[in-house]
Amino acid sequence: MTTRQKILKAVYPAMIWFTKLTGTNTGSLGKTDVIPLVSIYSLLAVGNNGKPVHISDFKGKKILLVNTASDCGYTGQYATLETLYRQHANNLVILGFPANDFKEQEKGTDETIASFCKVNYGVTFPLMQKSKVVKGADQNEIFQWLSDKNKNGWNDQAPTWNFCKYLVDEQGKLVHFFASSVEPLSEEILKAIDE
Repeated sequence: MTTRQKILKAVYPAMIWFTKLTGTNTGSLGKTDVIPLVSIYSLLAVGNNGKPVHISDFKGKKILLVNTASDCGYTGQYATLETLYRQHANNLVILGFPANDFKEQEKGTDETIASFCKVNYGVTFPLMQKSKVVKGADQNEIFQWLSDKNKNGWNDQAPTWNFCKYLVDEQGKLVHFFASSVEPLSEEILKAIDE
């Protein structure tokens, strides 16, 4: 862990308190009754080991998809994402999508990212290959689906910063978007998982 990463980890609780106080990156969107125009189960992701990850393998479980970064003020959420993953292992899959889209906060290779997450935060949930999550020609296919209402049925919100969270229900419908400051163990996310 670099000095910067140690500092970010130490100040993370204060940063979350401040963002809640100021309302920064705390928004959420939700719609539970919209059928997607394109099935998320038809999509593939690429794991950080280079192997394909078939989203259809997660049918019957909720899926929380999160764009992540190792040098961000929100990096401490790796720990709470892992806690959430372990607490809801029977009905929830978490997929982390490392991305370097916001101020060069994910410079590592897939191997160094995986090692960093395991060693410093105990991450066991699947991490995908580093990719682009913001809108554009090279946007990750999964995030194209998550941020295009012509595919998911209602949502055009792309990630606004690292650690935005998208919740897909057991039938493959996108049901929630949570901004970066919404904690993985927040009442808002736990309620959405239990719905």
